[in-house]
Amino acid sequence: MFCLNKYISIVTLLLIGHPLSAQTQAKLALGQGMMTGEVSMTSVILQTRLTAGDQLIDRELPGHEGRARFEISLDPNFKQPIQTAWQSASPELDHLIKSTVKGLIPGQRYYYRVEYGPLQGRTQLSNVGNFKTHGGAAVVDTVRFAVVTGMNWHKFHLGTNKPGGSAIYGGKYFYTGPDKHLGFPALESMLEFAPDYFVGTGDNVYYDGPRSDAATTAETIRRKYHEQFVQPRFKTLFQYVSTYWEKDDHDHRFNDCDNTGDKEPSPELGIRMFREQLPVVDLSDPLDKTYRTYRINKDLQVWFTENRDYRSPNSMPDGPEKTIWGAEQKAWLMRTLEESDATFKILISPTPIIGPDDAYKTDNHVNHQGFRTEGEEFLSWLKQRGFLQKKFYIVCGDRHWQYHSVHPTGFQEFSTGALVDNNARIGRSPGDPESTDPDGKIRQSWLQSKASGGFLIFEVLPKSVNYPARLVFNFNDVRGNLLYSTTKVAR
Repeated sequence: MFCLNKYISIVTLLLIGHPLSAQTQAKLALGQGMMTGEVSMTSVILQTRLTAGDQLIDRELPGHEGRARFEISLDPNFKQPIQTAWQSASPELDHLIKSTVKGLIPGQRYYYRVEYGPLQGRTQLSNVGNFKTHGGAAVVDTVRFAVVTGMNWHKFHLGTNKPGGSAIYGGKYFYTGPDKHLGFPALESMLEFAPDYFVGTGDNVYYDGPRSDAATTAETIRRKYHEQFVQPRFKTLFQYVSTYWEKDDHDHRFNDCDNTGDKEPSPELGIRMFREQLPVVDLSDPLDKTYRTYRINKDLQVWFTENRDYRSPNSMPDGPEKTIWGAEQKAWLMRTLEESDATFKILISPTPIIGPDDAYKTDNHVNHQGFRTEGEEFLSWLKQRGFLQKKFYIVCGDRHWQYHSVHPTGFQEFSTGALVDNNARIGRSPGDPESTDPDGKIRQSWLQSKASGGFLIFEVLPKSVNYPARLVFNFNDVRGNLLYSTTKVAR
């Protein structure tokens, strides 16, 4: 288990929105911590943001101009470090500092830190974080992923009118634990499992929540990210755990959105903000794709799809021409799946492909008036190409409940459920007339019986003298209690 006290001691912060002195407000800091993204065998994206202090002022964390660069080393004492070019933190890029570093050594633990200050001659060093590059197809080792969705800041901190939260105040339900100022408890629980990588499958922030505070401009969207990632538990987790990010409806435009209509934010702004605010693409390459695959080691390859940018209108009648992925991405997905000889193959999708889901919805591969034809055709293609024997599995976000479902073709899907208790709900079962599977054709190996937040941990254990390689799926609640576990064994 990962020991927090060995690495860091979290300083208790003031409550959100508490007034601060002018001196504190002006202090140059890394108020959103630092983050690594898109780790591969030989590259990584490093990110931080220069801020005025490290606490919210009226639910905003102002940026601060200055200069910064990253240092990376195989040695925790930073002997012979790699140093990125100096960058200026400017309002045009929300005072973010990003660097893509290439030419790294596969399968190595790297240490990194930020050198920053108002000027290059007046700098200080941040705390030290670390990340591990992938070993690739020739390497056999254990690897662990934490996967989440539904990180709803507003429902956790300020509440919702729907029951299900942990306390009631003025008709609203919200979290009231004494650790509230640290942010989502699940993030601390997650760190105890020592994941190598964290995946946000979408709904990482909620542009449209609540309606009275909907974000429709670059400025207001950026604020949603600031208030999210200033939470101390995020900063601690991301210092040691590398990230991969997808977006879904709430962090693209609004609930169940496509790319049609004049409602703000526009699709172009939603795409730009996702690429700006998270370490997903090399900003120097405007053609860098947000769908991608990584060969982690001999036993594991993962795929991340882009489910918003290329989709047909939700209102289009379902049929062979209606698509979430678009022709280019779909061809890429099928080609790279067939090229892979990894023991286990996991598609991590922002939305479900098996479900079941609510019958009224129209925006994912499960919905009858949505994109069901594409989803069923993809599952049929997988079966025809022998992927049941090739150990292919689906992990999805979006749905606010955890489940393990088996499609009639035999393919299996694992839904992460919402990260936050206050954003969780009871799910749809096979046979439910209000579900997308009213005839009960899907078999559900497990369905969360109580509405609660949590996260999914999956890990690959390599072949040993006594066991073949194994893939283990563990569903946990926000406190890290195990709710359900299943193991898949290599041939």
